[in-house]
Amino acid sequence: MEKNTVWAIGLSTVVLVGFFAAQTFLFPPQKNQAQNEEQKTEAASSENPENASEVQNQALGSDSAGSTESESIVVSSDKSAADESSENLTEEKFTITTNKVAVTFTNRGGDIISYELIEKDDRGTLKNRDADTGKGVELIENLSDKNRAFGLSLGGANRPIINDIFTAKKLDDYSIGFFKKFTSKNADGSTSEFTLVKKYTFKPNDYTFKLDITIDGDENFKGLDVGGAAYTLRTAPQVGPKFNPKMDRYEYRELVSFNGEKVKKTRLGNKQTKNYERDWVWTAMAGKYFEFIVYPEDKNSMSSTVVYNSEIEVGESTNAQVKMTRKSTDSKETNDSYYIYAGPRNESELKNYVSEDKNEWGLSGVHFNESLQTSGFLYWLEVILKFLLENVNKVVHNWGVSIIIVTIILKMALFPITKKSLEGTQKMQKFQPKMQELQAKYKGDPQKLQMETAKMYKEIGYNPMSGCLPMIFQFVILFAMYNLFNNYFEFRGASFISGWIDDLSQGDRVGPVFEHGLPFLGWNQIRILPVIYVISQLLFGKITGNGGTAGANSNQMKMMMYGMPIMFFFLFYNAPAGLLLYWTVSNIFQLGQQIVINKMMKNKKDEPKLKLVEKKSKNKR
Repeated sequence: MEKNTVWAIGLSTVVLVGFFAAQTFLFPPQKNQAQNEEQKTEAASSENPENASEVQNQALGSDSAGSTESESIVVSSDKSAADESSENLTEEKFTITTNKVAVTFTNRGGDIISYELIEKDDRGTLKNRDADTGKGVELIENLSDKNRAFGLSLGGANRPIINDIFTAKKLDDYSIGFFKKFTSKNADGSTSEFTLVKKYTFKPNDYTFKLDITIDGDENFKGLDVGGAAYTLRTAPQVGPKFNPKMDRYEYRELVSFNGEKVKKTRLGNKQTKNYERDWVWTAMAGKYFEFIVYPEDKNSMSSTVVYNSEIEVGESTNAQVKMTRKSTDSKETNDSYYIYAGPRNESELKNYVSEDKNEWGLSGVHFNESLQTSGFLYWLEVILKFLLENVNKVVHNWGVSIIIVTIILKMALFPITKKSLEGTQKMQKFQPKMQELQAKYKGDPQKLQMETAKMYKEIGYNPMSGCLPMIFQFVILFAMYNLFNNYFEFRGASFISGWIDDLSQGDRVGPVFEHGLPFLGWNQIRILPVIYVISQLLFGKITGNGGTAGANSNQMKMMMYGMPIMFFFLFYNAPAGLLLYWTVSNIFQLGQQIVINKMMKNKKDEPKLKLVEKKSKNKR
């Protein structure tokens, strides 16, 4: 492949990447000025004692005119509004703490309002620390009065959550129950009562908890059918920790669904609500490092349609939620069980659910590990790099130092190829005048120029492809490193220098945080590492560049030498610090290699002169 072709491909790629990056920076998504339609039309909260029965009727029977005769309509809870007011029922909070999590419940709806990861390592350090708060990561974000974690809607996914006060009972250190009695009106005009029960059970050393939902009716109860559904269960409005999608474009949220054989992953766009209509065994809402997985014990009881959304609900915070609907029931008593994993999205935890002896629930073959993020065709290289990093870190106990050592190992392993490439580049510099003569002579005959150029390469023993190989290897490793620090949970929170690079999976931190970000760029942090990288890249390009190149090739070289590092500075300003650390150390070490190679080449060039001097000295004697 000609050198011009190589440059053209490289520059075209950079221009395309720069175009899409510029689009992101200069034309960000517009804010949603309108309120969510469901929020506009939703009835007042059932906390209002004057409207309690009416609210239940509107929320759960609004489309009763189009319902079938078998549908039931919930018209009130067990206590009248006056009774609730007279007894001054108030909202209360309850907490269950295990070795893994601290979970806070509210008796309003029997929902979860806080889920903090508190597991510690052998040294007493939090395994899942939030860099902003210094506490354990909070998995439940973006709560509102209308949207809480694991809230229930009687009916389909478009129904509002139950906002009534439940009776709460803490059963033991690791389980708690909530129950509430409701009155329903049957299609034949008769009324009946049913009790709705939510029971949460935890294990001391497991991130998975069990949610049992029971619908227990009286002798007149004919089942629960509200628009073709019994109820809808939802995950938290947002998977924590909190992040700003405008500032952190490397973070994401996605729906993950597993049908027993294949897994399907769908990234959430902004301000969307969509249906996922396929059979599923479990479904999840996942972020880059944490996730909620919901696994119903009886998959046949669930509708194949799940709803996922990223609508804005609280300020500018975007939702990332999935809602699962339970099919309608026609029996007096219904008992459903859900196993819910709420924790790190990492292999060490999720692989425990392949075998029953690895988790405290005895779950087997549910394959929660299928929800792990994979990185395509470079996965094998990431595994090798991860293996090297982890084993070096066992010795040095510092991930930043581990990156530096592994980078040096890689550069030394590639030194023979790099040496040959750099020697070829220097050899070509000596023949630049000859190359310019050919370009001038065959200016109007590109085919002849190509033939004469190939002939010259053969005469001097130069292979243009040899210069591409080190660059190809460099970029392959670079992409693998990028995926490694952007996907693998184990590198979240990996520290290098305290107070500067506390998390190699994120950018370094220096100075204050800008709440609204810098104009046009959107950056909310001042970072030093990207600057160091650019300096190292420019210095490397200056020393290794083709100083003798002229004409069009000179302009291309200058573009590569100065344009690409500056463009990468903007593209990778918020990139994981581990990636930039690898890239910077690689540049500095390769710079040292270049100096050594230059010295070796100079010595080779001086050898004939030394031999001539020695010969003349002998003749004089």
